[in-house]
Amino acid sequence: MSRDARWKALLELLVERGRLDVEEAAAELGVSAATIRRDFDQLAEQQMLVRTRGGAVVHGVSYELPLRYKTARHASEKQRIAKAVADLIAPGEAVGLTGGTTTTEVARALAVRGDLATGSPALTVVTNALNIANELAVRPQFKIVVTGGVARPQSYELIGPLADGVLGRITLDVAVLGVVALDVTHGAAAHDEAEAAINRLLCERAERVVVAADSSKLGQRAFAWICGVESVDTLVTDSAAGADVMRRFEEAGVRVVVV
Repeated sequence: MSRDARWKALLELLVERGRLDVEEAAAELGVSAATIRRDFDQLAEQQMLVRTRGGAVVHGVSYELPLRYKTARHASEKQRIAKAVADLIAPGEAVGLTGGTTTTEVARALAVRGDLATGSPALTVVTNALNIANELAVRPQFKIVVTGGVARPQSYELIGPLADGVLGRITLDVAVLGVVALDVTHGAAAHDEAEAAINRLLCERAERVVVAADSSKLGQRAFAWICGVESVDTLVTDSAAGADVMRRFEEAGVRVVVV
């Protein structure tokens, strides 16, 4: 197992459990305890975990994995969700895409749609996510608009007041929102308040709001509020979402698409 793969596995285990000890991690990954100690020390130097005697704990209360370490989590569900979200977007529309792993998959699904292969433009995509802009910029039929702002390393998103100048002067047909939590009572939320503020602006500029979220995000709460559930027109999620959870969103006026 490569170092990057090992680090990804360690961080995912740590997020799930909150705490790992060296021997436990070594047994899980099939490597020596000395290797795990070195990994923990190096990840602690990058402030991605907190080293403890004999192990490690997550870094802070609202711990968030950097985007590059999240890509394998719920990957098949996210790809199915992304295709369903992409199918909701019509040629010629102006689309806002927030950052995140699921919205990145939405951008990829849009890029391979045959009916979006040509047009002037086939789509207008407004995003604050540098990785999404980078992937779509090679598609000449797409008009790509990138907000201003300061890059956030964890998510590749541009945040801060510099984005307001762009978002205050546009209108969107649809905003596709990636979230870390969506709850009927508490609405959509992110870990970071500056990220949530940009996402909220995108929602306010859109005719309709689509939340793309795998079932692990539903019924959850997070620190930074984005919008109330009444602002969400459509939720696209996977079939692991419970019937009761889906029913509550539908009763709140949200169209639920299950893939």
